[in-house]
Amino acid sequence: MKYVINIVEDEKDLNELVKSYLENAGYEVRSYYTYDEANAHVQDDDVHLWILDIMLDNKSGFDLIERIKAYSPTTPVVFMSARDKEFDRIIGLEKGSDDYITKPFSPKELVLRVNNIIRRAYSQDIQTEVDGYVIDEKQRTATKDGMELELTTKEFDLLMLFIKNRGVAFTREQILVHVWETNYFGSDRVVDDTLRRLRKKMPGLNIQTIYGFGYRLG
Repeated sequence: MKYVINIVEDEKDLNELVKSYLENAGYEVRSYYTYDEANAHVQDDDVHLWILDIMLDNKSGFDLIERIKAYSPTTPVVFMSARDKEFDRIIGLEKGSDDYITKPFSPKELVLRVNNIIRRAYSQDIQTEVDGYVIDEKQRTATKDGMELELTTKEFDLLMLFIKNRGVAFTREQILVHVWETNYFGSDRVVDDTLRRLRKKMPGLNIQTIYGFGYRLG
């Protein structure tokens, strides 16, 4: 099953760029350029996530999220805006948004944020097999030949980052943001230390070093 994402953005080039990146990540994407176009699809039952610009012709993304949440309160919404203002973020959160990203932004970063939101909102009790290891995200376990591996919280979080984004290369800084979020202020060498322990416990895992850049799961 493909997750469906609706983008509401009046800048055609940006709309198409974001659509392209999300489609490459495996999503089905529908683009809208005006409030009225998007509003006509608020009650579509197969939409899993909305990405909204704040400034939309004679209306705003804030108006649209109210319509979305009134019909489907649990459907995730992400705001993207050129307005990096604290009160916009607060209003967005108050109206039920799940994230807020400021233009200009990296489309890859947006995809990662969308992946995380989709995973949280639609987590399923399924197991994933990777390089001979069985990973159960809900139970937070990794097993090999029926034997459970002893992974720390951060080792498992790092493992899931690679599994959910297989083939995507991450710098140490990006890994810090996604695994340690904003709660860590030490050296980025913690990434290397955690990865070294993960590789020792899971030697068959194909985590590749990209010299001068970072790491990826091949």
